[in-house]
Amino acid sequence: MKRGEVVWSGTWVAQRLGVELVGDEEISGLLGLALRRNPKRAHLLVSNVLGKHVPQSPDVVWRAGCDLGLRVRELLGDDGARRAVVLGYAETATGLGHSVADGLGLAPYLHSTRRPVDGVARAGGFEESHSHATSHLLLPEDPRLLAGDGALVLVDDEFSTGNTVLNTIRALHERYPREHYVIVALVDMRSPDDRDRLADFAREIGARVDLVASASGTVKLPDDVLAKGQALVARHESLAEAPTARTEPGSEPCAEPGSVTRVDLDWPASVPDGGRHGFTPEHRAALDAALPVMAARLAAPLGDARRVLVLGFEELMYAPLALAREVEKGTQAQVRYSTTTRSPVLAVDDPGYAIRTRLVFPAHDDPADGPGERYAYNVAGGDFDAIVAVVDSTADTPQLHAPDGLLARLAEHTPRVLLAVVPSYVPERTAPAKAVPERPLVSPTLPEPLRGPAFSSYAPDEVGWLLQDLSDVELEAPTEEREEAIQGGGAHYAESLPVEYQPSAAYQALFQSALEVSAARIAQAVGVVTETVLAERSPRPVLVSLARAGTPVGVLMRRWAQARRGLDLPHYAVSIVRGRGIDANALRWLAAHHDPADVVFVDGWTGKGAITRELAEALKEFPGFDPEIAVLADPGSCVRTYGTREDFLIPSACLNSTVSGLISRTVLRADLVGPNDFHGGKFYRELAEADVSTHFLDTIEARFDEVADAVDAQVKEMLSADRAPTWEGWAAVERISEEYEIHDVNLVKPGVGETTRVLLRRVPWKILARTGAGADLDHVRLLAEQRGVPVEEVAELPYTCVGLIHPKYTRGATGADGKAVGAK
Repeated sequence: MKRGEVVWSGTWVAQRLGVELVGDEEISGLLGLALRRNPKRAHLLVSNVLGKHVPQSPDVVWRAGCDLGLRVRELLGDDGARRAVVLGYAETATGLGHSVADGLGLAPYLHSTRRPVDGVARAGGFEESHSHATSHLLLPEDPRLLAGDGALVLVDDEFSTGNTVLNTIRALHERYPREHYVIVALVDMRSPDDRDRLADFAREIGARVDLVASASGTVKLPDDVLAKGQALVARHESLAEAPTARTEPGSEPCAEPGSVTRVDLDWPASVPDGGRHGFTPEHRAALDAALPVMAARLAAPLGDARRVLVLGFEELMYAPLALAREVEKGTQAQVRYSTTTRSPVLAVDDPGYAIRTRLVFPAHDDPADGPGERYAYNVAGGDFDAIVAVVDSTADTPQLHAPDGLLARLAEHTPRVLLAVVPSYVPERTAPAKAVPERPLVSPTLPEPLRGPAFSSYAPDEVGWLLQDLSDVELEAPTEEREEAIQGGGAHYAESLPVEYQPSAAYQALFQSALEVSAARIAQAVGVVTETVLAERSPRPVLVSLARAGTPVGVLMRRWAQARRGLDLPHYAVSIVRGRGIDANALRWLAAHHDPADVVFVDGWTGKGAITRELAEALKEFPGFDPEIAVLADPGSCVRTYGTREDFLIPSACLNSTVSGLISRTVLRADLVGPNDFHGGKFYRELAEADVSTHFLDTIEARFDEVADAVDAQVKEMLSADRAPTWEGWAAVERISEEYEIHDVNLVKPGVGETTRVLLRRVPWKILARTGAGADLDHVRLLAEQRGVPVEEVAELPYTCVGLIHPKYTRGATGADGKAVGAK
């Protein structure tokens, strides 16, 4: 596409992927296209007026947001504008949101952040499902900022599916309800179906929801765009010999690196560096008064520079934008403005492509998600005589000044680099504990969750594993050796792993048969537990499954919420170890990235309730988390949030890693897991041919529509029923322990699921089966026969079956061969 002699910066992607951008006449002038290095979305809409990826006149960038703010002010009226609060999205729209607040006039401003701040309690948080880095925090200095009665104005650069913004409104409306929300975006790119959702959503929450955008259109994508985009990115990056610079003349690194000079801005101590903790009209007035002096300090060392770039830093967009506008007023130089970013994007040297060059450098602000790459786009080859890098003091680290750091990379492409450091604002006070309780902070060394396909066979958005990857560590031991060490007191069960064998053909056939028989019953239980959680716990819960038995259930609950409610719920898996507690570092990570009140712990089933008690005890040290666990099946009557209390075969209990994303049970051993590490786990890639994890999920999800009416009826009945735990199962376990002279309840494993685990991973003594139990025990009888374990029928048994481990175990006592049951 061309306009006169100008090539549209989306032509390259449109021609190769079949992507079509349609809409208002100004859309192609506002947006170009590029390719993401992101497994969730192929294309990137690149704004020409946002000041993120494309250097632009700072006045053009500011006016794009300010004009939107003026339109919102016209919508709300002067009184409504004074009572409004503006919320911008990190990282891309932090400066845009601030400019919108400028247009409104007297509205305070807050933006979300991905940077936890010591001593500042959270007032909320949310996920951005399509993003490469999803967790957003809300950290206002005064939490009452979100509790007013005026309109909440939510600002993002684009409004595409609407999921992120609507989910934010839903979560905030639950805590801070208000009557009016205004969504603001540079471009409204929703599909026709997504457009219809806005009115339905407003009716659902009982509030007015308006939309203000500069232009509207839509992106038409072919069905195979994600696969084609990923292949195109892979091909171009494998061919690129120098991906950090464009190849045309003038963009190569300078023969001699430019100089780097630090400039003292004398930034006012009382003025925040941005809206991370809130930015009031009083702050705005103080900044406006100080800007001319600070701009003069920058202009002096620029000398006779004819073309200058002011480069902001990730979320720090407004402060460098304000400085750039002031420098542009006071010098003869042509000033441009853009910022660095976390977003990984392919660079292609073509006039029809929006990202012409890419500078790569290490993160330099000790981010909570650990070290990694950061990027500056369209800077190399920009013919800048000087570049002013503006960072906050948190980011003024040795990594910034390193030989491969941002300053060095900039100096390769310009004669002069100026460094201006804005002091990172630290609130003098935090919210009262009563309003926002103090929560444990995340260790800065904790990494982001592991995700498939690098870790587990689940899709990356299905679950994030808060685990340490120990796949290369030899941890397996024969079943009998493990049992002897565990019962002898020489080892804890979490210090080693049973050997993972591929199941035999007969056992795989049994699993498939059990899945076909029970799929509808499991689907109904999934629906019931999910709807109960949504009704009683949180309208937008954060699902945290107990790895690994709880993880398939967490994935299914997430799928139900997505299919039946249109909710994209975050889901993580964490380790809990009997006798050692839950992974404290995983809880700290969760507390730093989400509101603990939204966290719902998920497990597959309850046996005697040992893990339920373990979790409740562990969470005493972590205020804000709800210890009540949600399970698919609660035959022991240990919890009040469940899908069913029947004790039947859940096929995921039939197998080990091959039905749980190829992930081992979790590992906690002092020589492998340090004080700042997550618990460990292994990814058994070599068992991929036997993996039925996705098949298990898909089979059950396929029955969701079939059981929907039954779920609605059951949930309606349950919500008004007395579901208080009776702990009937615990009493039965104590009775069995005494009757069979075991005298250790840890060696009594009640329920079909726990009995299956005994036969798969331990050395069983005998199986107690309730008289008359039918097909639910077919796999148990097969396993017991293969292990040479007697099955004893018992008339009075609250569970379908119970597995017993002999307390006087010695090698060879059962005559087992040491292999996992069903192994070849």
